Amino acid sequence: MALPRKSIFLLLTLITSLLPTIILAAPLMQEEGQAYTIQADDWLSKLADKFYGDPLAFPAIVEATNSKAATDNAYAEIDNPNVIEVGQKLFIPTAKEASTLLGQQVPYLSGDLTIYSGRGEELVGPLLDQFEQETGLNVEVRYGSTAEMAATILEEGPNSPADIYYGQDAGALGALAAAGRLAPLPEDVLSQVDPRFRSPDGLWVGTSGRARVVVYNTQKLSEADLPDDIFGFCAPEWQGRLGWAPTNGSFQAFITALRVVEGEERAREWLSCIQANEPVVFPGNTPIVQAVGAGEIDAGFVNHYYLFQFLAEEGEDFPVRNYHPRAGDVGAMVNVAGVGIVDTSDNKEAAEAFVRFLLRESSQQYFNTETNEYPLSVNLQLNPILVPLSEIQTPNVDLTKLEDLDGTLQLLQELGIL
Repeated sequence: MALPRKSIFLLLTLITSLLPTIILAAPLMQEEGQAYTIQADDWLSKLADKFYGDPLAFPAIVEATNSKAATDNAYAEIDNPNVIEVGQKLFIPTAKEASTLLGQQVPYLSGDLTIYSGRGEELVGPLLDQFEQETGLNVEVRYGSTAEMAATILEEGPNSPADIYYGQDAGALGALAAAGRLAPLPEDVLSQVDPRFRSPDGLWVGTSGRARVVVYNTQKLSEADLPDDIFGFCAPEWQGRLGWAPTNGSFQAFITALRVVEGEERAREWLSCIQANEPVVFPGNTPIVQAVGAGEIDAGFVNHYYLFQFLAEEGEDFPVRNYHPRAGDVGAMVNVAGVGIVDTSDNKEAAEAFVRFLLRESSQQYFNTETNEYPLSVNLQLNPILVPLSEIQTPNVDLTKLEDLDGTLQLLQELGIL
């Protein structure tokens, strides 16, 4: 399905640095910067394509216009690149000036870098391709589930070709750290991220935040109709109205957190009572949101960002919204996608450059707009529907304690859920 223009534009806000050689390929190659008045059907990436031959160069127009606006009130400052208006005056820098404005790059490196990614190619593939283009490295990415990629590194032992482990939850990172398979990260890298979202031993760092939520059908329910915490969904009134995805890695990380925070028996109690309410079982989070939107179920347990795919495709009238349980229990926890350098890496310079690349502003903007996750190393303007982390009542979860996935799988199997 082709993405609507809004989604394409949000995708393009991910990158604020491009190779100068790409920008200098501009078709117009104007010798001087010029003023431009926005016309109907204009958007910034379209203008960047027109003037520079590359739609991803639009941040240069934003920066140059805002610089002009600081001294000339004929130009309106662009607070949100997603919002421009007909008649608004922009400043279009030359291709050379744009190249300078977009000159934030990682060092040019040599050799190979092997990344074991528990994050799907459809989510992070463009970003990893960008890293390869900027660095000159030969980057090989092996995709699989988060647990599978971590287990592979453990099985391969000192012969693992992996330089980087990039996972979708802290549990797998914690398991690798506990096994001694991650190398220490530099302090200046670690300090970019709040201590809640990185290894206390400096062995991995969160790159984006992922909140657990309950999605609900807004045509049937309001937030006031939803219980304060996830245990409220044990009430008989929720029988047959819920959806979950027990085979999903994020769900299993959530259950691991429930075991850590509430204890084994309390986790068993919640799983048993939800199972007794006969939830509809789905293979993943996306079909849960789809089913809620279709009115097939009233609510479901997912990660927060799955909703945004539907809002982009269906529009703001799509009848589903996220609910962060107001009591702040594990149902409102914030997990992280994160990265670590494998201890046997033979190209640690390149591996460290990749970690820095994921934490830089343009990559954080990618997570903010393309995957709709929370940026962790910089402050960015969030999607208005995204509840800021500071406003979510979250439990006190030590993310480094989420490595016992085996215990969670055993519990789910024992209860007949898997």
